[in-house]
Amino acid sequence: MRVLLIEDDTETASFLIKALKESGHNAEWAADGISGLDLAREGAFDVLLVDRMLPELDGLSVIHTLRKEGNQTPVLVLSALGEVDDRVKGLKAGGDDYLTKPYAYAELLARVEALSRRTIPGE
Repeated sequence: MRVLLIEDDTETASFLIKALKESGHNAEWAADGISGLDLAREGAFDVLLVDRMLPELDGLSVIHTLRKEGNQTPVLVLSALGEVDDRVKGLKAGGDDYLTKPYAYAELLARVEALSRRTIPGE
C-alpha cells in the first residue's frame, strides 16, 4: 500500500515512515502543507496521513483542496487537537477518520489498513 504522510515534526515523521515501511508499506513524507498537497496531487496514494497543524498550508486546507479537486483518497487526520469540535472540523473538511495525538502505532496502522479497504463508489 502506498501511504503519504504529511507531518512537520521530523521525529514523528521518521518514526512513522520507518514503522510503515517495516509493516510492508511504501511510505513517502512531506514536511509542510504545500509540498504535501503537491505530492498528493502527483502520486496515486492509497491513504493520506495528514497532520492538522502544518507550516505553509494547514492540514484541513490540504484536505479541503484535494476534495474540491475530486481527489477521493482516504485521509486519516492526525492531530493534537482532540476536542469534539476539532474532530468534527477535520471530518467536515473531508477527512475520513481522525486520530488524536498521542496515539499507539498499532491503532494508527489498523486505521490505515481499514481506510485502504474502503472503495470509492463508481470505481
